[in-house]
Amino acid sequence: MKTLLMCTVNGEERTVLADTRDTLLELLRDRLGLTGTKEGCSNGNCGTCTVLVDGEPVCACLVLAQEAPGRDVMTIEALSAGGTLHPVQQALVEFGGTQCGFCTPGIALSAKALLDRNPHPSEPEIRHAIAGNLCRCTGYGKIVDAIAAVAARTQGR
Repeated sequence: MKTLLMCTVNGEERTVLADTRDTLLELLRDRLGLTGTKEGCSNGNCGTCTVLVDGEPVCACLVLAQEAPGRDVMTIEALSAGGTLHPVQQALVEFGGTQCGFCTPGIALSAKALLDRNPHPSEPEIRHAIAGNLCRCTGYGKIVDAIAAVAARTQGR
C-alpha cells in the first residue's frame, strides 16, 4: 500500500509517495535519489546506511519510512555546503581515512553527530561513536586521527 509522506530531508520539505513497508534507506535512495547513503547488510550491523535523524546517527535500513514525517533527516549529501567539504570530510581525505569510500558517508555523519554534542572528544569517545560503522580497509587509525584533528582544530590548536 502506498502512502504520501511529507518529511524534512537535508533541510528541505519533501513530499514523496512510499510503500508502507519501505525503510528510510529505500525512501532516500529509491524514492528521493539520494544515493550517498549506502546499502550494506540491510540488518543494522555495518553502519554504511547511517544518516542523522534529529541529529542522532541511525541505521536507515532499520527505520521505516513512515517514521520520517516530523523528523529532521540528514544525509551525506547535505554535509558539504556550496562545494566545500565539511571539516570531517576534509580531514578524512587529508588523513587517508577514506580508502574504498563505501563506509565513509556513515562514518562522516557519525563523527559529525559526535562533534556536535561533544566538540572535544577523547580517543575512546571517538572510537565508541564510530563503533557501529564497519570499515574493512583502514583499520580505523586514520579515521580516528582525522576526527581527533577536527576536534583539535576547533580548540585552536
